[in-house]
Amino acid sequence: MRRASATLLLPWAICLVCPLAACSDPDRENIRKTTIPTYDTKTGKLTQLTYDRNHNGKIDTWTDMDGTRPVMSRIDLNEDGKIDRWEYYDEKGQLARVGFSRKDDGTPDAWAYPGPDGRIVRAEISSTGDEKKIDRWERYDPSRVGPNGDTSGALVSAEEDTNGDGRPDKWETYENGAITSVAFDETGLGRPTRRLNYKGGQLVSIDTDPDGKSGFRTHTPIK
Repeated sequence: MRRASATLLLPWAICLVCPLAACSDPDRENIRKTTIPTYDTKTGKLTQLTYDRNHNGKIDTWTDMDGTRPVMSRIDLNEDGKIDRWEYYDEKGQLARVGFSRKDDGTPDAWAYPGPDGRIVRAEISSTGDEKKIDRWERYDPSRVGPNGDTSGALVSAEEDTNGDGRPDKWETYENGAITSVAFDETGLGRPTRRLNYKGGQLVSIDTDPDGKSGFRTHTPIK
């Protein structure tokens, strides 16, 4: 996952509330049929609420509730019978993170985290689909415009664990949607020993630190 759209971070309330006065008669009827609450039989507390996001008469969103507070939503965006979006909420009912399935197999393998304004500030990715084994970490700057004018923010850096030891051994930096450098740890010491520098998508130079202790000492331009 190299980009994640801010449209994926809409608060749950926007998805669950549609003023009936602004909806057509078929929309109002679909909302009534598909917005189904489930209550705890002992306490009477609301435990789940279903919803039809696109008003086509088919339930595509299931939100676990703690009374009036949303806990987690499972969403089938393309309505193929598999969940492909997971929304997790904090104790105040605010969206805390969003899960995605890059493989579209019904299991989350990437998670995006919004900042105070709802736009993505970081993302965590697991190549194995195990959120306890994250092997890529991405950082976004909401103040920057992304590729093609995307106002949700721009990817600025990423770290990756390519050998599965739990530590980053690859570092990437980006500007205006284009990669500017990629650094690698070739000694296993946890710091970069070789860095490839790019300009306009072209490799322009290579920096090296042979022992991984002294910093980049050799700069080789690429002509």
